[in-house]
Amino acid sequence: MVDDQQGFGSRQRRVAPPLDDGSLRELALAYAARFATTRLKLLRYLARKLKERGWAGAQPADPEALADRLVELGYVNDAAWAAMKGRAMAARGLGHRRVSDELSAAGVAPADRGEAPAPNEALATALAFARKKRLGPFAKQISDDPASRQKALAALLRAGHAMAVARQVLAARSVEEAEQLLDGD
Repeated sequence: MVDDQQGFGSRQRRVAPPLDDGSLRELALAYAARFATTRLKLLRYLARKLKERGWAGAQPADPEALADRLVELGYVNDAAWAAMKGRAMAARGLGHRRVSDELSAAGVAPADRGEAPAPNEALATALAFARKKRLGPFAKQISDDPASRQKALAALLRAGHAMAVARQVLAARSVEEAEQLLDGD
């Protein structure tokens, strides 16, 4: 029989103790060990934890110094994270502008973001995206309807592809013609 005072939803949530230097350092190390991250993402995580749990240290919390130390030790590497993230996003068919915006939002400095892809790489990425989303020559049924072409163009632009590359992909009238674009460049 269930006691009225201890029903099914009455479990009390255990409140975590406030953070101090040691526990903040442990949180930062655990986060860096579990996730590939950037310095800014680590700082956001630490700020959130400080807000949630509070601070009980003798000196004020210094997450900046802690993040700098993890960067110095090599546990956090913005350039390596940017390269990994950039490759993963390109594999999904996303364009350079979209990748650059994502890296910028994660706090990666422009010097660590890498170079723009070569024209052939940009075209290959756009074709992969069009194939995945069944746009242009990869659509089930190719349409000359301006509204559907505009919609496909908008999808390619939202994915971060340049206007010229998007138009080049959509100009192809068949899968063979699209694949020849790569051979021709």
